[in-house]
Amino acid sequence: MENKNSKFSTLNSQLNIISIIPARMGSSRFPGKPMKEISGMPMIGHVYKRVKMSKTLNEVYVATCDQIIYDYIESIGGKAVMTSDCHERCSDRCAEAMLKIENETGIKCDIMVMVQGDEPLTFPEMIDEAVEPMLKDKSILITNLVADIDTLEAFENPNEVKVVMDKELNALYFSREPIPSRKKGVLEVPMKKQVCVIPFTRDFLLEYNQMEPTPLEIIESVDMMRILENGEKVKMVPTKYITKCVDTNEDLEQVEEMMKKDILISKYIN
Repeated sequence: MENKNSKFSTLNSQLNIISIIPARMGSSRFPGKPMKEISGMPMIGHVYKRVKMSKTLNEVYVATCDQIIYDYIESIGGKAVMTSDCHERCSDRCAEAMLKIENETGIKCDIMVMVQGDEPLTFPEMIDEAVEPMLKDKSILITNLVADIDTLEAFENPNEVKVVMDKELNALYFSREPIPSRKKGVLEVPMKKQVCVIPFTRDFLLEYNQMEPTPLEIIESVDMMRILENGEKVKMVPTKYITKCVDTNEDLEQVEEMMKKDILISKYIN
């Protein structure tokens, strides 16, 4: 039987695949959250260390407009890129950072994997899950991990970005509202959430960055809506990993508790 990891390695061995982790201190929902400590380490440190474990990636960078984040990442031996403080969307920050990285290294990126800086339970295997469909099908310009929502409380939480999909697992719509509706007498509906591991092909990221912000993107405050409103597809990829995005102090406390049973933390924190 052919080894899956060997096959995957062959697919991506000729490509320059990098990850960029956007992070800023001025979050409207939870100011200063990248530097909030979890198990003795700032949250952005957990994200960086865990993404860095991915064997799919050639390199990992943090993109930020805040000197405190830049200095911290450098202090742990990581790579950081200073960006403008005017970006409204994480993907715009990543586009600026990618061009700066290419200019500094002289090497073009083939795929840029955006991993949100508030996903401290990211597993390196999630990078593989998200990137693999793009390696197998060159027509796919962007993918996005998707996971089940287990509780009605989470389904109704505006900090969780919900998604509905077509039969081919292409996104139809993203919303901070609970979609699809449960108000028509249907109690059992597919409750799915966006997980912010999002690979773009290089050229599509730059194309996206040239698009004007769109009405539904602004209303929903979801980057991916700009893509859907311009008639492009976002391929959703189911993940088996259980993660939690940090948007509030309560989320931080929950992640701290989850970290006590985490299998990766001992590999990068003393």
